[in-house]
Amino acid sequence: MSIWWSLHLRREAASVPLARRLLIGTMETAGVDPDISFDLSVALSEACANAVEHGGDGGSGGPTEAYRVTAYLDGERCRIEVSDTGPGFPAEAPGRPGSVGRPVSADAESGRGLCLIAELADHVRIGSEPGRCGAVVSFDKILKWREDAPLVAV
Repeated sequence: MSIWWSLHLRREAASVPLARRLLIGTMETAGVDPDISFDLSVALSEACANAVEHGGDGGSGGPTEAYRVTAYLDGERCRIEVSDTGPGFPAEAPGRPGSVGRPVSADAESGRGLCLIAELADHVRIGSEPGRCGAVVSFDKILKWREDAPLVAV
């Protein structure tokens, strides 16, 4: 069984629950275990929130004011990628490659999203090319299935 979809979303807070609901609905229909669906939906929400907050140049509302979400359910794995066209991660950012999951100070008001994604997913990749493609957060998780899953490959 293989399912994939891709969304091109405006950088607005209202787009985050839309992506989350689509992912949950897809996984529920396919028969993915609800705990796995929940973990991936929280991770997706964090990645989308980062794209909404940091993923553009604050400009004219053109192409840089959008981000893309792509989800692949392929066999026993789900991979999700969230990409934007913003400035990318600065070199010293906690989310730079090699530092995903770095602790954030207890009194920080933000900065926990990438750490949370790292805890909820099996594998996380962070990419950034400032001035070119912005940030790309990709993560995957091995799927577990409900006993009555209708779309499990045999």
